[in-house]
Amino acid sequence: MIYLICYAVTGLACVLGTICGMGGGIIIKPVLDATGVMTVDTITFLSGCTVISMSCWSVGKAVYRREDVLDMKKTPILAFAAAAGGLIGKEVYSAVAGFFPDRNTAGGVQACLLFAATFATLLYTVKKDRLTPRESDSQAAGFIIGLILGMLGAFLGIGGGPFNVAALTYFFSMPTKKATQNSLFVVLMSQLASTIKTVISGGIPDFDPVILLGMVLLGIFGSEIGRRVNKCIDNRQANLFLEGCMVLIMGINIYNIFKYLG
Repeated sequence: MIYLICYAVTGLACVLGTICGMGGGIIIKPVLDATGVMTVDTITFLSGCTVISMSCWSVGKAVYRREDVLDMKKTPILAFAAAAGGLIGKEVYSAVAGFFPDRNTAGGVQACLLFAATFATLLYTVKKDRLTPRESDSQAAGFIIGLILGMLGAFLGIGGGPFNVAALTYFFSMPTKKATQNSLFVVLMSQLASTIKTVISGGIPDFDPVILLGMVLLGIFGSEIGRRVNKCIDNRQANLFLEGCMVLIMGINIYNIFKYLG
């Protein structure tokens, strides 16, 4: 049963997440937390690994096809800052989890933060037509934003999410397509740094490798299906998908808050 739940959640999450440009990790993590099929530490690790594979696949395809989607002026500083943020975010998560007698309680803290970040992003999405994007060329600003996004993604174990794209479109005036690809690169560096630190420190939780392999393969397969569906819908439909998914995620996180902290 655990295999079926993990595979079904991963495949569906990656299809929906790719359709609306928010990634699969932001759905995988809270849904698996809600099912309680594994510990919070294990779900965080497996979700992070799945996000890395999806990001590698998407960024690798873009580079192979020589698609001009990465901003080579801003991406390097964002990537470096995201990697640093990933290390910090992992340390913060370990500290928070160690603070509680039951490490699973950290899932409630993650749920609170993810709910707040998703809610803020939903407000931005609804009001973005009334907001004037900024055009920041400051390397310091790029480093700070990349650091925060990397910390948030690593702490939550979701890689990125709609808040990555929202930050890049607002602060750097990136078109949505370019912001999505740069977001994936930020996600890749953040989760890679976080996962490598987990491996080096010997903090890998117990899990069945077959589950990880299946989640990775279904993550890539689901993202490919979602990408093709995305090409067949217009911006209005994509925005409806995005807003609907964010409302769903907030609802699941409310459940997880009461489950772990109630």
